[in-house]
Amino acid sequence: MDLLIDRITVDTSICNGKPTIRGKRITVQTILEFLSAGDSKDEILKQYPTLVSEDIDACLRFAADLMGHQYSIQAIA
Repeated sequence: MDLLIDRITVDTSICNGKPTIRGKRITVQTILEFLSAGDSKDEILKQYPTLVSEDIDACLRFAADLMGHQYSIQAIA
């Protein structure tokens, strides 16, 4: 959990309150989208030189932790 506390931040004044990496204007969602498109960590780090490998690991851990919650989907009339 320390990995997330140190690296993933939520601030309503940055990126409309979306989770970001260390308060930068780089969202967890952006990194996950790059990874899901097949980009490697090295490719992402080249595009975002202010990030380090541990930031990307934190994004993956954050997403995995979210999936650990129980969800229910309800139809809206």
